[in-house]
Amino acid sequence: MKILKNMFLAALAIITLQSCIVSEKPNIGFFSDSGYDFKGAKFTSINVPLALAKPYIKKAMREDGESEEMISLIKKISKIKILTVENGTKEMLKDYAQYLNDNRYEDWATIKHDGDNVNVRVKQDGDAIKNMLITVNSEKELVFVDVKGNFTAHDISQMINSVSNK
Repeated sequence: MKILKNMFLAALAIITLQSCIVSEKPNIGFFSDSGYDFKGAKFTSINVPLALAKPYIKKAMREDGESEEMISLIKKISKIKILTVENGTKEMLKDYAQYLNDNRYEDWATIKHDGDNVNVRVKQDGDAIKNMLITVNSEKELVFVDVKGNFTAHDISQMINSVSNK
């Protein structure tokens, strides 16, 4: 019985950690689906396992003094994908923005933060926001964060305001 229990726990751990895969292949639409020539760009993609990440994110937000309203937004997230691109070009970023426009993403905010440009785009389904794409454009690399969940416009504006006020 003890062996069966240990085998079950090992299998559960493998399945849980399997979702946290770091890869050199892109995991976000435009980059993985197109025949685009990325001209030497280097990709690193991460699928974040939320069952493991949510408690750490909440703890870090509490330590940073975030409000409980902001912390409660974490519960609404269902999936996070992160993609970093080294040697990305402005042309690639422009083509990515056009891809998002073609796929009904609305530009909600552009924030300059510590010399980086942060862009927030959302895809709405009625009043619900099902997908949020955050792009961080620094001089050295590009970071794309694809957040899926069930948000309201108030949730997104609250998040943008909390980042803008810091």
